[in-house]
Amino acid sequence: MKKIMLVCSSGSSTSLLVKKMQEAAQKKGLKDVEIVATSQAEAKNHYDDTDVLLLGPQVRYLYNELKKTLAGKKIVLDVINSRDYGMMNGKAVLEQALKLANQKDV
Repeated sequence: MKKIMLVCSSGSSTSLLVKKMQEAAQKKGLKDVEIVATSQAEAKNHYDDTDVLLLGPQVRYLYNELKKTLAGKKIVLDVINSRDYGMMNGKAVLEQALKLANQKDV
């Protein structure tokens, strides 16, 4: 099971994107993927069971801080493409996350 966590300021703006990603995963027949959204404050409570952490564009400033925090943990960190985020392109963001998860496994 791969767990993908989307992080934004409050967790609410990524909730719709999570829904779109879940729909895209279902269309692809992926059953081993869990996608969740959370706020930046709550994210630390989920590090232990997360494979890919994607930051919303509005919190991209957290990237360097999280890179240090996550050092030594097996979590891949990236920022969601602003255009894909703005268009709520769940398919593209899912592909981004899956590609990162596969890199992690190598």
